[in-house]
Amino acid sequence: KADSRSFSIDYKNNCFQKDGKPFQYISGSIHYSRIPREYWKDRLLKMYMTGLNAIQVYVPWNFHETVQGVFNFAGDRDLEYFLNLANQTGLLVILRPGPYICAEWEMGGLPAWLLQKPNIILRSADTEYLKPASDWLAMLLTKMKPWLYQNGGNIISVQVENEYGSYFACDYNYMRHLHTLFRLFLGEDVILFTTDGNTDKEMICGTLEGHLCLTCAVNSEFYTGWLDHWGDKHASVDTVKVSKMLGEMLSMGASVNMYMFEGGTNFGYWNGKFRSVVTSYDYNAPLSEAGDPTDKLLAIRDVIKNFRDIPVGPMPPATPKFAYGFITLQKVGNISSLLDTLSPQGPVRSQYPLTFEEIKQYYGFMLYRTTLPRNVPEPTPLISPLNGIHDRAYVSVNGVFQGLMERDTALVMNVTGQQGDQLDILVENMGRVNFGSYINDNKSLLGNLILGNDVLTDWSIYPLDIDTAVANGLLQVDHSGSAMEAGDGPMIYSGTLKSTGLAWDTFVKLNGWTKGQVWVNGVNLGRYWPQRGPQQTLYVPGPFLSATQPNNITVLELERAPSHRRILFMDRPQLNSTGQKT
Repeated sequence: KADSRSFSIDYKNNCFQKDGKPFQYISGSIHYSRIPREYWKDRLLKMYMTGLNAIQVYVPWNFHETVQGVFNFAGDRDLEYFLNLANQTGLLVILRPGPYICAEWEMGGLPAWLLQKPNIILRSADTEYLKPASDWLAMLLTKMKPWLYQNGGNIISVQVENEYGSYFACDYNYMRHLHTLFRLFLGEDVILFTTDGNTDKEMICGTLEGHLCLTCAVNSEFYTGWLDHWGDKHASVDTVKVSKMLGEMLSMGASVNMYMFEGGTNFGYWNGKFRSVVTSYDYNAPLSEAGDPTDKLLAIRDVIKNFRDIPVGPMPPATPKFAYGFITLQKVGNISSLLDTLSPQGPVRSQYPLTFEEIKQYYGFMLYRTTLPRNVPEPTPLISPLNGIHDRAYVSVNGVFQGLMERDTALVMNVTGQQGDQLDILVENMGRVNFGSYINDNKSLLGNLILGNDVLTDWSIYPLDIDTAVANGLLQVDHSGSAMEAGDGPMIYSGTLKSTGLAWDTFVKLNGWTKGQVWVNGVNLGRYWPQRGPQQTLYVPGPFLSATQPNNITVLELERAPSHRRILFMDRPQLNSTGQKT
């Protein structure tokens, strides 16, 4: 009966109380946005069988409101279905609805359409930010209210904002407004909390009276592992250290949340930071990226056994994996030759480059096209003087790849050609910054491009909807012969993985390929970049495959494909080698 249910803080004894009795939660973070819906139940059951009694969940605003005013809670975005599965499994929920979440997620969960307002102050009481944020929270929190523990659901506490103390704005009115909104929609009884580092400034800015600051009684982010960036080594955190620390905290009576318990995957374009977080969010966590129990999980379960009765019965096994072997891809064509398919609405014309946000193409790629203003017989520098390549630019003249420019590292390259030659610059958004003061991260050629002494003008700007073209099967191999010769620069390739009667998890390895994106049956698996590493394989969940129909594989290679054009489907991941032999 809901009216006898309560979840509160006993300040005198510095502990939580559930239905009037002292309660210690042992929780793990899991992100439904990083795991296919078909696997939610499996992962939650494994967490429950480890001995957890709660989970911690972020809600990424931009995952649910990709277009302003249009809310999506269907399919992989069905948060209430996820909460219901957790409830049926026997797991309480600590909800972190933001509106800002960090989480190494694109723009920290804030929708990129906010950046259409050039002077917006994100995460502040600026009405250009606060109005859409309030509309979102009104929608979300109304849905969440029936799921509160005291209303018969499983949400025991709700976070207001996140790590606000490390943000420059330090706007009390903003935090106060959020607090009022949360109370309005969720009522007076639910525990609200903030999460911050423990320096004075962070504590002062991030917390409000009447909130539990979650560095006090509990450890809300006890790290079981760490994330990977392209070009770094694969992170790992020692199992013995993790279990020892966990045991010490639990024996003090603290409630603990392990971040992450399962990391999952940054599918599509959802990774954060332009110094990009890799596609795998494995996190060296107790459950692997593919949801498999690890030695770390077993060690954690052995610690938890000392503090509470854990469920009887076997741990559910790892999902089966299959090595489907090599397939060879055919060239479909270079990006410049496919514009009718990739940008059916045609270009936007502008004297100077416009940003992704101005054109309302928030993720992925855009092509900027102009002509050379004069003859350039000698190699002449093409420069982005204001470090305006956000984030990578692939340059070709008359369809011939010239090279690339990259934010912070490669702001100049040389070009040759004739007056009137077509200059194409494909710009890649590698994910928006998700932490700190630089989350206003516009994507584009920001500022002007200069060739020698000339400012380049008169641009045709093509927003590219590669995902829709792939999903609609529009990128098929051209058998005319002309498209068959190899070339460098941004190209699309496709091929077929024959059906085997199995639709098991697999991992695709692109040995000798350089950098790009992969789609399986129209689903964007995310970015590959084996040359920079450490991640060498992309996770392909079984539900993305068909057991009975041929599986369509599409690859956008941005720099150079290997002459063999093969990709390999393996039965295990490879997340830890830096660089590769070709």
